[in-house]
Amino acid sequence: MPEAPETLEGWYALHDFRKIDWPRWKALPADERGATLREAVEFLRNVEAHQDADEGSSALYSIVGHKADFMFLHLRSTPDELNALELAFARTRLADFTTSPYSYVSVTELGMYEAQARGATENVREAPFVKARLKPPIPNRRYMTFYPMNKKRGEHMNWYTLPMDERRAMMRSHGTLGHKYFNIVQQMITGSVGFDDWEWGVTLFAEDPLQFKKLVYEMRFDEVSAKYAEFGPFMLGTRVLPDDLPQLLG
Repeated sequence: MPEAPETLEGWYALHDFRKIDWPRWKALPADERGATLREAVEFLRNVEAHQDADEGSSALYSIVGHKADFMFLHLRSTPDELNALELAFARTRLADFTTSPYSYVSVTELGMYEAQARGATENVREAPFVKARLKPPIPNRRYMTFYPMNKKRGEHMNWYTLPMDERRAMMRSHGTLGHKYFNIVQQMITGSVGFDDWEWGVTLFAEDPLQFKKLVYEMRFDEVSAKYAEFGPFMLGTRVLPDDLPQLLG
């Protein structure tokens, strides 16, 4: 049996997508709508400050397109804390005007062969780049795109039957290509095997959304993606700060 690579895990992640029931929301009297928004702003301020937990990170995004209206991104130490955040939002009045078209549960992840290739051989979790991958602050970038993905397990193309050395070499090439976008696009890789319907979630952050297109398109020609990758739906969003929420939902 091919060797299964060891992985390091950090914070658990929840991508919580929401749609607004606009007819009901617009029919709400202005004073009630204002009170609802004030409560929602306070909720968002608290979760961004992770007042519910010792450590973590949260952000809100307005989603472009029909798949959702907005998305909460939460990072916390345990799935219990993520569940508590879901329930805390459910208790707000704004939640009464939303539905949940999609969500994604995963955990930040770093492959040991990548960590070792970058020089982390002792006290691996203490290496700065390892800490940044496993407990990432959500970047203060205007745009975000999220997509889930799998490695193929077909009859003729099966990532999981390849020898470790082949997988390691292809991932090294894959990483070299991604490094071209260093400081242009920041990425967060989360593993979801056993947690959700796909194997990984990829969240990208940038000031220029065209860089998402350029990076993902270029990756299509890399052997790892061209032969072995399957992609789910893409979700593009813009960052919403707590005080901007009333203008978004006005």
